[in-house]
Amino acid sequence: MVAPAPSGVSGPEAGQQPGIDMKRRRIVQALGGVFVLGTALQAPMVQAQTWPTKPIRIVVAFAPGGPADIAGRIVAQALQEKLGQQVVVENKGGAGGNIAARLVAKDAADGYTLLVTTSSIAVNQTLYKDPGFNVLQDFTPVSLIADSPNILVAHSSEPAPNLKAFLQLYKGKSVSYGSAGIGSTPHLTGDNVLRVLGGLDATHIPYQGAAPALQATAANQVQVASVALPPAIPLVRSGMVKGLAVTSLKRNPSLPDVPTVAESGFPGFEDYTWVGLFGPAKLPADIATRINGIVNEALAKPQYRERLAAAGLDAKAGSSAEFGSYLGKEVTKWGGIIKQTGVSPQ
Repeated sequence: MVAPAPSGVSGPEAGQQPGIDMKRRRIVQALGGVFVLGTALQAPMVQAQTWPTKPIRIVVAFAPGGPADIAGRIVAQALQEKLGQQVVVENKGGAGGNIAARLVAKDAADGYTLLVTTSSIAVNQTLYKDPGFNVLQDFTPVSLIADSPNILVAHSSEPAPNLKAFLQLYKGKSVSYGSAGIGSTPHLTGDNVLRVLGGLDATHIPYQGAAPALQATAANQVQVASVALPPAIPLVRSGMVKGLAVTSLKRNPSLPDVPTVAESGFPGFEDYTWVGLFGPAKLPADIATRINGIVNEALAKPQYRERLAAAGLDAKAGSSAEFGSYLGKEVTKWGGIIKQTGVSPQ
């Protein structure tokens, strides 16, 4: 005997056709699944729309006062002004930038921890057996900020007027050259140009920074220094050292009389020390795009471009995708140079 249906409910609704109830249950379950999926898909978008709700930390991979620090503080100021949220700069030098890179790679990909470092991050991927990260997998390239060519300089009494003449004069002879340190891009540039491409018996003498390498060259303690362009400019202008060649594809406006490496017998040659902004891997695309837009907007302003120029850096704008593509090419290029030269961090 079937129990009577409640008032206002017909027999089938009261359980006389259980198949209908089962169908409805499945429909409700399916709709619930769609709701959960929709909520999951909306989560990153909601995060990007609400970000930032707390202070942002920019970890700079080198000491205060250098190119990375200057660029990092410009980015911090631009983000703070645009977002209305505090942005803190934290200098975390050591291991050629690896310490800061490891720290950021392991942090949450929520837009609250960012990394400002140099082209060392592309070099270190091959230079170190285990840098503690994979630059192409553990980071989100957000924006290229600025770059600067390197320069090879000699003592003011050097008879060769430029790199081409220097290579011809010392062909088959031993020369010494200094750099800012083992594994720096100027070191790799010097080794590549003088020893690999130039065919000289070149001995590298590492210094603790560009300044002491330049001082040693000015004192004629080493024949050549391979350093980033900015610190060399005043010494070349004053005549304390002689500019042999810059590594940009075109001559640098700051030293228009110094030829390029490309002019010196190596067409197409160009090397740069650059500064870039990164987030951890899986940083939401909307957040990366938003930060990139703010950085590009800042780099278009004269006051920021002038601050970079004062440090010998050229402001660079572009998308996150363009920076990612450039980064991949840099890793490949420097990896090849390291293997060819045999340079190691020890």
